Amino acid sequence: MDFGVTPRVLIVDDNPDDVELTRIAFEEAGVVLDLDITEDGSDALDYLWKVEPKGTNPRPDLILLDLNLPKVDGRDVLKVVKEEEALALIPIIVLSTSTDSEDIRYAYRHHAASFIVKPIVFEHFVETMKALADFWFTASRLPPSHDAYDPYAH
Repeated sequence: MDFGVTPRVLIVDDNPDDVELTRIAFEEAGVVLDLDITEDGSDALDYLWKVEPKGTNPRPDLILLDLNLPKVDGRDVLKVVKEEEALALIPIIVLSTSTDSEDIRYAYRHHAASFIVKPIVFEHFVETMKALADFWFTASRLPPSHDAYDPYAH
């Protein structure tokens, strides 16, 4: 799947098997992405606070965030990112095994763009990742990366 430019996705997940399944699902769906991985909430925040132009990390176009993370919980990552003016425009998709209604409410109250329950069947996971990529990188318009850091851009 060609989006014109290669989208960059930050996956924040402490389970290496889930990270690998996500990578493979995108690959199986024919979705080409630049993937960056952090394994806990603390590393995710460190990564994001060092995003260009302030730092050296490339700005993700989208964040896939697990909720139950070590060090800093995914709920706290979501809250901090959405309160940080320089990062708030990056869409965050919660990708979790949780089906708890309180988790879903929390995610949307704190401005998650979407909440996706990780499908158990791999073929469904592939379909979900393809639909996610189609929506976010084809149907939707994401903010240009420089807008997130320019308080005067309108």
